[in-house]
Amino acid sequence: MIPLSHDRYCDEILTQNDALRAVLTGADLTATVPTCPDWTLRELAVHVGGAHRWVGEIVRTRAAEEVPEETVPGFEGPDGDGPAALDAWLAEGAADTVAALREAGPDAEVWSWAWERRAAFWARRITHEVAVHRADAALAAGVPYTVDADVAADTIEEWLRIVSFSQDDGDPEAAELRGGGRSLHLHATDVPGAEWLIEFGEERFTWRHAHGKATVALRAPLTDLMLVFNRRLEPTSPRVEVLGDAALLDFWLARSSFG
Repeated sequence: MIPLSHDRYCDEILTQNDALRAVLTGADLTATVPTCPDWTLRELAVHVGGAHRWVGEIVRTRAAEEVPEETVPGFEGPDGDGPAALDAWLAEGAADTVAALREAGPDAEVWSWAWERRAAFWARRITHEVAVHRADAALAAGVPYTVDADVAADTIEEWLRIVSFSQDDGDPEAAELRGGGRSLHLHATDVPGAEWLIEFGEERFTWRHAHGKATVALRAPLTDLMLVFNRRLEPTSPRVEVLGDAALLDFWLARSSFG
């Protein structure tokens, strides 16, 4: 599977943000988010909107180094406390960030914390940041969550790349994701070809698209597969099936959480 196009990511940022706003409309914004228990729904929304503005500032200014969050206009949230102000603030931030990404194009050089210092990195990253936090919001609000198959698959791909980068960068938890002879198979039951075989080498892990016997297999519809992989759905859920050594799946999830 290959990443989506830059234009598609830009479109998807708006799509995911609009879907998040729809979840928030009429919801109890003081409700605790079960998958992010330090946040209320409103605080989750402010986190997402702040991320939009931070990324927009990085791309718009072609930043060569990290931009301090406190220097980003509007980062802290809307001026008003009401839901209408929050909704307008979320819409404005996403629109401004997408405008900056479109104007820059995918190859514009900008700072990032990761392996790729181009605007393309941020278009992909903010797409999945919103898609996963929208799942948090949907769970808190008690409403259904769906996401397009290609977005769900790319969320898994990007997360594998982030965990791999973190391992190479010396993250102590990601460093433990190694040890020859063990493997993890992700198998989407509703999308042909949506499979990942994660293999633990002596020094690091690798992954590829393949169907094969593994130490543990996680089988589920693609959206649920993505949610488990991002720790938004428990692997014990009746919506998924775990075959083999479930402790290895737990081991992976615990060491790919980054807090």
